[in-house]
Amino acid sequence: MKPLLLLDVDGPLNPYEAPSHAHPPAGYVRHWTRPSAWPGPGPLPVLLAPEHGAELRALTGLYDLVWATTWTADANVWIGPRLGLPELPYVDWPPIREKAPRGTFWKTRYVLEYAAGRPFAWVDDEITSYDREWTARHSLAAALLVRVDPGIGLIRPDFDALAEWAAAL
Repeated sequence: MKPLLLLDVDGPLNPYEAPSHAHPPAGYVRHWTRPSAWPGPGPLPVLLAPEHGAELRALTGLYDLVWATTWTADANVWIGPRLGLPELPYVDWPPIREKAPRGTFWKTRYVLEYAAGRPFAWVDDEITSYDREWTARHSLAAALLVRVDPGIGLIRPDFDALAEWAAAL
């Protein structure tokens, strides 16, 4: 069984802190979306790099891809198709989230629950050393946590690290 690759959208795929969101960084295209949880009166702009779709599709030989984003099912409507990804399963976060343990990101506990003892790599912009420590103590299988700069998004070394880690399992 392949390890899971748990993907966040905002930060890794949508560099929402890019210096000039008005002018997308090289390789990114602005898309207008309306995810169901978006409270804004107008559409939500999202920056996506088409090459990320090709990179993620290339990893499907090594991983089972899963959305680990607050976009939940909306990622299959607004993000996946624009990257050429098939419909993916997603972590269905609980509506009421328990307090995160000792400085960890609120998603960490639920990511481990979703993995249920299966090896996984998790890509998110809010991963910290607390999340790494907690995962090392509580995960029942190998885990790779990849923190992505939300001003840059996923880059070549991130994809290389994901491929190398999965190939070494």
